[in-house]
Amino acid sequence: MQDEKAFIALLLDPKTQESAFRQLVSQYSRPLYSHIRNIVIDHDDTDDVLQNTFIKVFQNLKNFKGESKLFSWVYRIATNEAITFISSKAKKSNITNEEVQQKVLKNLEADEYFEGDAMQLKLQQAIASLPEKQQLVFKMKYFEDLKYDEISEILGTSVGALKASYHHAVKKIEDFINSN
Repeated sequence: MQDEKAFIALLLDPKTQESAFRQLVSQYSRPLYSHIRNIVIDHDDTDDVLQNTFIKVFQNLKNFKGESKLFSWVYRIATNEAITFISSKAKKSNITNEEVQQKVLKNLEADEYFEGDAMQLKLQQAIASLPEKQQLVFKMKYFEDLKYDEISEILGTSVGALKASYHHAVKKIEDFINSN
């Protein structure tokens, strides 16, 4: 994407906003889909959350202050939308967020968009057994290969805390896989 400040100016200008937003959607759709899919797991749910994310981004463009990178701001919205989606689904079913994820995992093998093998499924089960924050950190670092400073901006957590969370997550995942 061109110089970020210039692009943000295009997003905020009513004359260029529509075409700039189309460019933003084009650039961010694939990585955001992957990011959200890592959190909510189900393909159809991911599509819903992705759509909600872009709606929120568009509605809140005027509030973007440029204090963080556009990438971080958009990813923070996507992350919050995904977490809110899971929480809402849990509340409707009167179960915990963890139970929602366990339920979705049970359906994962039948999901035509899931391309993993038995080991991938076991990894997903191990990740689902982690606390929510460790899940997010692990998925963003392991699957999306984001740098700690990027994750820090997205989640609003210190790099040191993220490194500790990731280390604990890796250890728990190893223990889970080795014990099953």
